[in-house]
Amino acid sequence: FCRVDPYGFERPDDFDYASYEAFFSRYLVVLTRRAIKWSKLLKGNNSIQKSLKVKRYIRKGIPNEHRALVWMIVSGAQANMEQNPGYYHRLLEGEKNDKLVEAIKTDMNRTFPDNVKFRKTADPCLQHTLYNVLVAYAHHNKAVGYCQGMNFIAGYLILITKNEEESFWLLDALIGRILPDYYSPAMLGLKTDQEVLGELVKMKVPAVAELMERHGVMWTLVVSRWFICLFIDILPVETVLRIWDCLFYEGSKIIFRVALTLIKQHQAFILEATNFPDICDKFKQITKGTFVTECHSFMQKIFTDPGSLSMATVNKLRETCREKLLSQG
Repeated sequence: FCRVDPYGFERPDDFDYASYEAFFSRYLVVLTRRAIKWSKLLKGNNSIQKSLKVKRYIRKGIPNEHRALVWMIVSGAQANMEQNPGYYHRLLEGEKNDKLVEAIKTDMNRTFPDNVKFRKTADPCLQHTLYNVLVAYAHHNKAVGYCQGMNFIAGYLILITKNEEESFWLLDALIGRILPDYYSPAMLGLKTDQEVLGELVKMKVPAVAELMERHGVMWTLVVSRWFICLFIDILPVETVLRIWDCLFYEGSKIIFRVALTLIKQHQAFILEATNFPDICDKFKQITKGTFVTECHSFMQKIFTDPGSLSMATVNKLRETCREKLLSQG
């Protein structure tokens, strides 16, 4: 058995190799089939038009060899990179804000200590690449600068694209367009979306919402890391990447679909909780096990389990939740 997964992450001591092997041998068949379809779709000309067919393909998963390219195209990162040649390197060569640089340096060793590619001893050591991407981004988007959580996201982008500049533009797509205001100093977008999830749970899994309210558990306590890290270190790598496939194409409502599916699927289990710490513990438990490891069936569930969820609904809830938060000031 391999102690390190294909992305460089060390597997935990209690890793269930047997059930993973069983899942992966089935999943390989799916991957092979998808790879053939994607190669036909891309036909070597590296362009994709948004369409129902492409959306369907993305929901069924992008093969790893095409992932960086497809993310770049569908997120708009590719177009931005082509319209701004040399911009990334100019950011790296320009004047630096010492405080930002210090904050980023501090987080370097804390980023994926369980990943062999991010160790100082690795060759090449991805810490250097990560540092560059984060410093460039902090000086590109001064309103955001640098905030914890961005290091994990940039790290994942680097593992997939294996390209510094592409990782920078994908980070820009996520933080600048796809996720509304998650990483700005006030984190208003993030706080809003946690409240939005609470409202959606009220609509779709009312018993769980009632339990949370009864025990005074704030949503931010159990789901803030889901939102900030986009499920990194919460769900298995393969599953996170499948979620991101859809996130780059369909936008931030995918995060709600994933969260609602986890909660709905484990409703009975969560409802066994009888107190505050118990609830928090249950929310940690529901992100482990075969349900989340079987990424292919999991992704099918996120589009069926929560029922309909339109961007209009999400935006309406965002408006009311944001107003409520601002009035509490």
